[in-house]
Amino acid sequence: MKRFKIILSSLFLSATLLACDNSNALGFTSDNGKKGKAAKVVEPASNAVAVAQKWEVPPILREVSGIAYLGDGKFACVQDEAGVIFIYNTATKTLDKQVTFAAAGDYEGIALVNETAYVVRSDGRLFEVANWQSASPKITEHSTPLNAAHNVEGLTYDARQNRLLLAIKGIESGSPTYKGVYAFDLATKKLASQPLLKLNLNDPLLVKTVAKKKKKKAGSDWQPSEIALHPTTGDIYLLEATNPQLFILNPDGSIKARHKLNDAEFYKPEGIAFGPKGELYISNEGKNDPGNILLVNFQGTK
Repeated sequence: MKRFKIILSSLFLSATLLACDNSNALGFTSDNGKKGKAAKVVEPASNAVAVAQKWEVPPILREVSGIAYLGDGKFACVQDEAGVIFIYNTATKTLDKQVTFAAAGDYEGIALVNETAYVVRSDGRLFEVANWQSASPKITEHSTPLNAAHNVEGLTYDARQNRLLLAIKGIESGSPTYKGVYAFDLATKKLASQPLLKLNLNDPLLVKTVAKKKKKKAGSDWQPSEIALHPTTGDIYLLEATNPQLFILNPDGSIKARHKLNDAEFYKPEGIAFGPKGELYISNEGKNDPGNILLVNFQGTK
């Protein structure tokens, strides 16, 4: 009888091990006893994106949220909490100047149009700072149909069409299938009521992400943090900070190419800028480390 019990125990153990092996082969883990839960897949970073140079920014720019290239290694920067434009000099690693244009607020993007700087706040308000580097800049505030729920994070200058482009991170009211990119006409100083581009949340090239919370928020699969236009090709570049990615879009807003960014190098990419020849710069907010601006070698779609 004792020998019979030993044989039965051995058969049971073998069957259990075989079941575990089959479960692992199908891509599932036990997850502390929770059956049938898929193993988390970590997407590798794109080989097309490589950091060529890194500049750590001063502590006041730890939450750097937007950059614009000035030339000679200098950048105009804004950060999440202050109504100030900071000029950061990568050669000296210091701030050359600070230009206050508004009270504290959630400022997300900056665009330069000749001697005028435009800064967008997350609630959709635009701040026009004429002669922004002079001793007495003229400041004009523009309201738009966008609001805090849209959570505007992207801003860039479209010189060919004399307009600004604004990209939202939040949700479109009553439109769960897309997020808009809106055009602000610099001649009329008005924002078009309808989006210029509709970023399709069901685009086949968009990788679905797993929400950290039990209930997934609408539109959480694509949360644009910045937008820019390539100076020579005119391609639309779009960043995402929540799941660090770089998108290149077609003229209709569909995804032309998508590149996963290295999470260690791109902690929270919220700023993007181009040099005159297409040099690509991406800024990251800091957490345990300082914020930074990166010169990026990009071998993707041109």
